[in-house]
Amino acid sequence: MSKSRTILVVGASRGIGTRLVAQLAARGDSVIATCRKPTAGLAQQGVTVIDGIDVADPAAGARVLAALGDRAIDDVIIVAGILERVSLDDVGTAAGQASVRRQFEVNALGPLMLAAALAPRLHDGSRLAFLTSRMGSIADNGSGGHYGYRMSKAALNMAGMSLARDLKDKGVAVALLHPGYVQTDMTGGHGQLTADESAALLIARLDGMNAGNSGSFWHASGEVLPW
Repeated sequence: MSKSRTILVVGASRGIGTRLVAQLAARGDSVIATCRKPTAGLAQQGVTVIDGIDVADPAAGARVLAALGDRAIDDVIIVAGILERVSLDDVGTAAGQASVRRQFEVNALGPLMLAAALAPRLHDGSRLAFLTSRMGSIADNGSGGHYGYRMSKAALNMAGMSLARDLKDKGVAVALLHPGYVQTDMTGGHGQLTADESAALLIARLDGMNAGNSGSFWHASGEVLPW
């Protein structure tokens, strides 16, 4: 993109979120980053940091809006999410059920609530991107398990598609983005891509978002994924 944009990155305290913020700021975008915990390194890059934002908190949207004040935003990237392994055996336990609920709150309901709060700030030409996972694809599920994570990401995908429909007349493009298998804390350091490599691919997808492809479920590489 040749023109600098104001981009809000939600969930920027680690991993892919941190690298997205760094790369967007380095290319000249004005970046606002929300974090659950104080992250001094981001502010040192010239990034505006809003600390103490937990996407699962119903008040998160109001807190972000208050921190933004009158500042306009062009794009929103919601990265925040958790992965907790829940097997079929776990589903029958109180701990397993609590994990499924927690993953729904953080991975699906929280991002939706935040998007709803921020929607009035978006305008014709804005982009709203959610970091999802191909593990939320029903057609692509070849291994089972991971009940809370798979179900919550499938729910996020549906929320993103509904938002694409609801924000169409406003000119806002929406995308669901799978980052690839990335070497982060979430994957225990395993993966095919570094966080920097994934972030660069995700930014390319962000730059390619428009009204014509709103509602797409993309791999970071550009492949369209099955629902």
